Amino acid sequence: MTVKYNIVERANPTDREAPKKFYPSVVASGRVTMRELAEMAARESTLSTMDMMAAYESLLALIPMQLAKGNVVELGDFGSFWLRNTGDGSETAEEVNETKISKVQARFNPGLLFKDVLKILKFEKA
Repeated sequence: MTVKYNIVERANPTDREAPKKFYPSVVASGRVTMRELAEMAARESTLSTMDMMAAYESLLALIPMQLAKGNVVELGDFGSFWLRNTGDGSETAEEVNETKISKVQARFNPGLLFKDVLKILKFEKA
């Protein structure tokens, strides 16, 4: 599998006076919609495209609901979703409360299936 990249010039975020450097930056080669994925999955299984769409819709509703309950959502070899937060520090433990949480983000940790694919990627200049 080949992934394309461009070359971008970036400043050092910790030292704006430092000379800029050039970095490779992965670029998307296209998009795949949920319907297209459902059609592909339907060709690989006994389920219809509509059955796959219903399964995807259910999963897309359940994952955020489980994250909102504080659960880690494990999807086997696909990977896991969990919540991570950033916040303001306090001098003492007693001063810490929910108002110190400034941002909550959903995170994804790839499972074996993802990691195996990432190991075999090839890159070419776009």
